[in-house]
Amino acid sequence: MVNNINKPKLKECLTSETKKHSLIRFIGLVVILLAYIIFMSIRLGPKLGISVVILTWTFYVFSTPIADAGFLLAFPIRLLTGFRMMYTQLLVFVLAFFINLYTFFNLPVLYTKTILLKFFYQILANPYPFWGIIILSLIGTIFSIYFGDELVDVSTHAERKKYHRHLNVYQIIIFLFIIGITIVLYNILLHKLGVSIPT
Repeated sequence: MVNNINKPKLKECLTSETKKHSLIRFIGLVVILLAYIIFMSIRLGPKLGISVVILTWTFYVFSTPIADAGFLLAFPIRLLTGFRMMYTQLLVFVLAFFINLYTFFNLPVLYTKTILLKFFYQILANPYPFWGIIILSLIGTIFSIYFGDELVDVSTHAERKKYHRHLNVYQIIIFLFIIGITIVLYNILLHKLGVSIPT
């Protein structure tokens, strides 16, 4: 049974400092998503365009340490049901995993449709060492959504005890993620140029 204490009222989203922050973030993400759907549908056709958008969404779930992709589902579910975003994010991970499992083995051509998806394919196709990016991203995402739940639980940024307590660890994860992405891009660039480094 959902605890109604965890279910914020719509009025609070318009007046509370932290809840308003979450609402604005959500609206911004929805606008970006809709613009991308329109752009890809015009460029590739509606069916293929939406497939590419869904696959791109899974890239953001697995390969960025910020929970924006999962937040698109987690935030409205939290508002409507009170179900904590942390648990919704776990369901998002599972959904994104199965989308990629199917696409990787049955429709790999979808990964060739954008530069971002080509990059994502390289990460997926090379478990060592590139899956380190996914692991760092998942850890970062868990922190990010953990902080997101707290935003909805409190009314002001000063009350965000979890955020202030764990901010340094989160910043280290972001830093390691940036180093990891740089290494991946460097390796892909060398591969494209046909340069091999002796080991």
